[in-house]
Formats: sequence, structure tokens, C-alpha cells
Amino acid sequence: MKFIRWFLGRVILLLNFVFSPSGVKRSAQAQQEVDAKAQSLALYQFEACPFCVKVRRALKRQSVNIELRDAKNNPTHRAELEAGGGKVKVPCLRIEKGDQVEWMYESSDIVAYLEKEFA
Repeated sequence: MKFIRWFLGRVILLLNFVFSPSGVKRSAQAQQEVDAKAQSLALYQFEACPFCVKVRRALKRQSVNIELRDAKNNPTHRAELEAGGGKVKVPCLRIEKGDQVEWMYESSDIVAYLEKEFA
């Protein structure tokens, strides 16, 4: 079972690489504004998770550069996800709004949030 999961993960990553979406073209100033806004975001994810790939593709389509945190191989990020969000479930978008931190778990909700904020 572990081999099948590993193999399917590699197939997903290959297909994502081959059929990679193109990003939105913005002026340099507009892209700087988007990058500044994205500084308050971090995505906790597993590399080959299909739902995480869905969110990363949405990030690429919107040309949003946020910090990707590997919750599978990095014990620090895994602990942050569990402590902050309450569970180790990916993808999870960490949104800082001043002193408040919001944890968003569902890939469809994350994609809708990204489209609303950065479209």
C-alpha cells in the first residue's frame, strides 16, 4: 500500500509538472503589492498530496508567492500546524491578520479565498 501511495504521488507530481498552469501577468508595482499582501500567508502542505497540488496550482495561476511549509518532513512545521490549527491535516492556509491567526483547512475554501483576495 505504501508503494502504491508513493507511486501515485509521483504520477501526480509529474502530471502537475507537465501541465503546469501559467500565472497572471501584472505590472511590477501590482506584483509587489500582491507579494506584500502574501507575506501574511503560509501554506502547510505535503508535496504529493493531490489537494495540496490543487492549492499550489491555484497559487501559480494567481501568481501569488507564499511560504510553503512541509508538514510531512519537517517536525517543526508539523508541530506548528498541530498546535495552531488543532490537527495535522493538509492543505492548511495560515492567515495572519494583525494579532489574530486564522487556519483554513479545506482546499476548495483555500482556492476560493485566494481567488477572492488576489484576482
